[in-house]
Amino acid sequence: MSIKPVVALIGRPNVGKSTLFNQFTKSRLALVADLSGLTRDRQYGDAEYEGKSFIVVDTGGIGEADDGKGAIDDYMSEQSYTAIHEADIIVFVVDARAGMVGADAEIGKFLHTLGKPVYVVANKVDGVHDSAPAEFYALGLGEPYPMAASHGRGVGNLLEILTADMPDQENIVEPRGLKLAIIGRPNVGKSTLVNRLLGEDRVVVFDMPGTTRDSIYIPYKRDGKDYVLIDTAGVRRRGKIDDKVEKFSVIKTLQAIEDSNVTVIVIDAQEGIVDQDLHMIGYALDAGRALVVAINKWDGLTADQKNYIKIEMDRRFNFIPYVKVHQISALHGTNVGNLYPSILRAYQSSMFEVSTNRLTQILQDAVAASPPPTVGGRRIKLRYAHIGGHNPPVIVIHGNQTGSLPKSYQRYLENQFRQVFKLEGTPLNVVFKLNENPYTTKTDTPTKAKAQQLRQRERNRAQKFTTRDKKVDKKIDKKR
Repeated sequence: MSIKPVVALIGRPNVGKSTLFNQFTKSRLALVADLSGLTRDRQYGDAEYEGKSFIVVDTGGIGEADDGKGAIDDYMSEQSYTAIHEADIIVFVVDARAGMVGADAEIGKFLHTLGKPVYVVANKVDGVHDSAPAEFYALGLGEPYPMAASHGRGVGNLLEILTADMPDQENIVEPRGLKLAIIGRPNVGKSTLVNRLLGEDRVVVFDMPGTTRDSIYIPYKRDGKDYVLIDTAGVRRRGKIDDKVEKFSVIKTLQAIEDSNVTVIVIDAQEGIVDQDLHMIGYALDAGRALVVAINKWDGLTADQKNYIKIEMDRRFNFIPYVKVHQISALHGTNVGNLYPSILRAYQSSMFEVSTNRLTQILQDAVAASPPPTVGGRRIKLRYAHIGGHNPPVIVIHGNQTGSLPKSYQRYLENQFRQVFKLEGTPLNVVFKLNENPYTTKTDTPTKAKAQQLRQRERNRAQKFTTRDKKVDKKIDKKR
């Protein structure tokens, strides 16, 4: 899997950016980042068209200054500015009903300086003259694309144009090795940990085509094993790391998680475990990625503070009991080396293989130890299980009435599989299907056509016996 291109929707308030965002992401809204205090009200979504996928960003409205004039900084929030610079493609949404206003012209001037593909969308063309979008040619950004986003008109045409410039996934060359993403809030020590992990083994940076400019891929070796570290903050030379200027990017974090095999989330022990840390853990789990938690700056705590953080870990990490948590000091290297065994175990767990026979035997043992409940007087039967995917691992269980299986029993089975196969650090998806065992003989339910065939066959057989009986009767009469 490769990092997806980023499409940023920008424009004044109420021009229809959010409506277009919903049109883009309606098929599968997978990545939604709503981090209070970091992204404000910005939305991030996963979109797909004709087999090509991308991240779409609704940057929020770029408002006008009180006097309607001013530099671009007056119109643009810091978050909008960051999203625009990180995007691969810009969609500039304007209001065809209102016509071009001063803010549109100022934004257009700024976009000219970026050197990125910009597509002007003249939204709300329903109810206006066909010539209305032509006014936006004055922006100098090419042909305006007419659209009525609220009705879906023009959306497909725009998607076709946008994705035509995106690289085909199969044509992107990726570096070899276990892909490891380091994520976390600003100032938690990500850059220090990155440089500590790389040590003196740093090799040439891999610049993947078709990705955002700020994501850096660093292949390196440790104990003879290949790794690729996905650095979202940018690798800095030792002695030149300044966490104070480290900036948080939701886009880069989401991309790094999705493109990784294992994600390490760094948490600042001195600040404690906050909701934003849990949000990022949630993103990793939703993406199905294996996870390791590193509580950094541990050596700077007092004994009482350490006890408090341990209590907090038990309380706030109770939804991920299978994830390994390490207390480290990235600055001094304390316990950093212990991350690698957990990273490897998490990766191996996410890619584990097992035969259908073995998996079915584990299922049968679990059912024998604790049978499923009955539904309507009939006991739910779980017949067999097989592997359905990796990273995250998927176990598919076939049986009857599986839709009535209680969540508690589903968790019981998941825990049994985890315990038997020693799965650590990875989400595990257990899927239930109403299928019969393919190795047993199936009895098809007769369709109307088959039923007619059966009746005709019976009539033919009856007629055959009737004809035979008549011939026998004639022979008997002749003998008499």
